[in-house]
Amino acid sequence: MCGIVGYVGPQDARDVVLEGLRRLEYRGYDSAGIAVVADGELTSAKKAGKLANLEKVLAEHPLPAATVAIGHTRWATHGGPTDRNAHPHLSADGSVAVIHNGIIENFATLRAECERDGVEFASDTDTEVAAHLLAAEYARTPAGPGRLAEALRTVSRRLEGAFTLVATCVSEPDTLVASRRSSPLVVGVGEGEYFLGSDVAAFIGHTRNALELGQDQVVEIDRTRGVTVTDFFGAPVEPTAYTVDWDAAAAEKGGYDWFMLKEIAEQPQAIADTLLGRLGESGDLILDEVRLSDQELRDIDKIFVVSCGTSYHAGLIAKYAIEHWTRIPVEVEVASEFRYRDPVLDRSTLVIVISQSGETMDTLMALRHAKEQKARVLAICNANGSTIPRESDAVLYTHAGPEIAVASTKAFLSQIVACYLVGLFLAQVRGMKYEDEVAAIVDDLRRLPEAVAQVLTGMDEVRALGRSLADANTILFLGRHVGYPVALEGALKLKELAYIHAEGFAAGELKHGPIAVIDQGTPVVVVVPSPRSRESVHGKVVSNIQEVRARGARTIVIAEEGDEDVVPYADHIIRVPRTPTLLAPVVTTVPLQVLACEIADTRGYDVDQPRNLAKSVTVE
Repeated sequence: MCGIVGYVGPQDARDVVLEGLRRLEYRGYDSAGIAVVADGELTSAKKAGKLANLEKVLAEHPLPAATVAIGHTRWATHGGPTDRNAHPHLSADGSVAVIHNGIIENFATLRAECERDGVEFASDTDTEVAAHLLAAEYARTPAGPGRLAEALRTVSRRLEGAFTLVATCVSEPDTLVASRRSSPLVVGVGEGEYFLGSDVAAFIGHTRNALELGQDQVVEIDRTRGVTVTDFFGAPVEPTAYTVDWDAAAAEKGGYDWFMLKEIAEQPQAIADTLLGRLGESGDLILDEVRLSDQELRDIDKIFVVSCGTSYHAGLIAKYAIEHWTRIPVEVEVASEFRYRDPVLDRSTLVIVISQSGETMDTLMALRHAKEQKARVLAICNANGSTIPRESDAVLYTHAGPEIAVASTKAFLSQIVACYLVGLFLAQVRGMKYEDEVAAIVDDLRRLPEAVAQVLTGMDEVRALGRSLADANTILFLGRHVGYPVALEGALKLKELAYIHAEGFAAGELKHGPIAVIDQGTPVVVVVPSPRSRESVHGKVVSNIQEVRARGARTIVIAEEGDEDVVPYADHIIRVPRTPTLLAPVVTTVPLQVLACEIADTRGYDVDQPRNLAKSVTVE
């Protein structure tokens, strides 16, 4: 949820950390802060609001130059988005500074303990507890190398919940320590310098060499001793090294007004990269990591797709394709509800979890529940080295590159394509599709980047339409078959970005209640299936358009090229290329992304950082 950065090295740590915070601001922008150790003192600055507010404070009252620093950009959980609740949080004696991502669930008990010891709290956060506990534990820990890390291990064992903690201490001016449990943390390794970040964007401008940390581990970074990793009890751990496959330029706007517009434009390449290398020489499909045997996959008799938000909509689309290709029943679940309803799982169940970040807490907890019930888990993820892929039995990485805008676009299309690949893979292993049949569908998939690029060439008219809809109070979305999840996604994008009441409906449900909200001039976006699909479905959706238009709706129709049946009933037509029915969401979603972006921009809102939202939800 929050963005964390740490630096140890010869550069001016203030500049390095601020640069990292700029790259991580999409993770939280309720407040920001920084702390440095210099000249035997620990100095900090923090400010509510976006990072620009902190930068203004630092311009007026600069912190001293330092070679060790930590920084934080916050998405508020415990305590409101105020100056006093911004991170870093300092111990009462000012010797320790801590930044934190996650939620410490037993903070109330620990806070009461600190207060009994005479500690006065300066904030409403759970994080401050960790600062006071760490300072007290440090004082009790014998002096010597690794003292701060040992104190943090002791404190971490007492904490409940999900957390990443990064700490610095005035007594160890060349050292940073950090611990993680169910919350992201990655180490960057440069030439004589080291970085910490909640994701690699924090340091991608300096190094592409990274170390992934596992569950319940503590890392100590010292300018002299380098990197040391242990578990919470001090046992040495050898971290896994990897190289980030994108560079700093990928995390810049590149001339676009918004990151979201850039990421929409990058979708053809993101789809192509997700497909790259998936088909072997003999026509067999290749996933990234499969720790399941073919027989285990053949034994599967039920599939759950579990995810949140936009990824949930990708799962809904996956259901149509996977059931059609494999004839295995598929249920799609909201991750936050999955384990609480006690789903029926066993060794013949496959749970497919979808997460852009690989750290989504609701999805991670659903994954762990599935594993406890002996189910197999396959992850679809965009972040190499993140927690969800590490804990899964099989992984398919989407290779979409960094997605900075909070509202997902290219990650969503890449997830849909990845779901298609999983469905085809299962169909092939189970003997439901021959290699030539799989190859034919993969050929259709390989034409999708060109189809999306074609859609993007016609978006000027969509942007003009968006500007004309900016004053609407309600916009409705209708779809049928795979168009229904697209309608849900179109409505979600509009809610996320433009704060407009928007709802997506299954078109066949219209007459069962929702049609009552249609009023004169109500914009209704209709995702029309191909006339080459089942004729009855196409005809029924055309009838839905007539129904809403007869009641005064302003009809906006997304239709395949050559579909003339919709023309008499559409106030606006957005054309998309002819695409096989199951693959159509990849092209029909794109205009809805652009529409939401333009409406939000016209209304004067921050497209990349919508209010109350953060990119990666790492708390339940």
